[in-house]
Amino acid sequence: MSNPSYFVVSREQHESLVRAAYEHRGYQPDESAAAARMCSEASWHGIRTHNALKALHLDELFGAGAGGCVPGAKVEIRESRFSAVQSWNANRKLGQAVAFEAIETCIRLADQYGSGTVAIDNAFHYLWGGGYVMDAAKRGYIAYTNCTSTLAEVVPFGGKFPTLGTNPHSWGFPTTQALGYPVVIDWATSEIAMGKVQQYRNENKKLEAPFGIDKDGKPTDDPFAVVALAPFGRHKGYGLGLLNELYGAAIGGSLPTLRGRAHEAEGTGEKTTSAFYFQVVHPDAISGGDFSKGRTQAENITAVLRDIFSHGNENCMLPGTIEANNAKLSEQAGGLLFTEAEIRGFHKLAEESEFEVEKWEPASLPTFTA
Repeated sequence: MSNPSYFVVSREQHESLVRAAYEHRGYQPDESAAAARMCSEASWHGIRTHNALKALHLDELFGAGAGGCVPGAKVEIRESRFSAVQSWNANRKLGQAVAFEAIETCIRLADQYGSGTVAIDNAFHYLWGGGYVMDAAKRGYIAYTNCTSTLAEVVPFGGKFPTLGTNPHSWGFPTTQALGYPVVIDWATSEIAMGKVQQYRNENKKLEAPFGIDKDGKPTDDPFAVVALAPFGRHKGYGLGLLNELYGAAIGGSLPTLRGRAHEAEGTGEKTTSAFYFQVVHPDAISGGDFSKGRTQAENITAVLRDIFSHGNENCMLPGTIEANNAKLSEQAGGLLFTEAEIRGFHKLAEESEFEVEKWEPASLPTFTA
């Protein structure tokens, strides 16, 4: 099998187009820049299901185009008796802009109190949760986030109707000294992300396994027949997905089957927005100081990783390896890597829009074979 070939687009080209697209929809320059930055990070690390095309499509369906997101909205920080925890009302502000500010706030709180938490109500999806915790982990912090997804698309274990979001969890751990990159555990709690299903539709390919649920409640590997998703790992993924709904309920989120469906919720008095939860811990705050053989905390983390991935496990993959390897490919290529289908999507975006921006012509773009 031949290695895949990609078109190479510079970050500057990419972010110029994405910023323009968001500003054209009414978003402020700082919001548009945050969205473009997260889209670039996702593409740089090979997260194709959360690139700019997905972000803009999500905004069109559920965001500014549908009243689910309010360009220029201001975040309200509620009064609290807890110094290390903040509660925010996002007022449906663009999720990426809110999430970047939330992780920065958590870091500031962790520097002061050892741990920092930000809980956010009335939010709009922040796309790739792994990007925020990876950023914190690269800076030496332990980070976690979860959110309630825009729609209920996952059938609970033993059920037949989707009442849960795909509800991702994302953890970042500062292991750059030990590995050269942070451990990042980032997943939706469904067998597959709906964005991945869309990718398979675009590429006219079957799913790797019957991860989807069809209209009759049966498992299917046909992406065109998928109407809902199964939780990963049976009861285990179901439990993790349920956890997001409970976090969201505690923060202020409402019924998951109405979330993202404003027309169905009209007149019910129920909210339709998502909820975010962010937490950052400073490693010094959890150090017991009693490491074997006089090791430092960093040396101890390295020793533990070496033990886990020895004894015949040397070729096992670490969470975060795929993202780190994709980042190396992007660095070698000198830019972001896109398939021909993705380039067509970006070209169509620029062509159909009223804003003045460079249209990416495949013939003028360099290529890179991975």
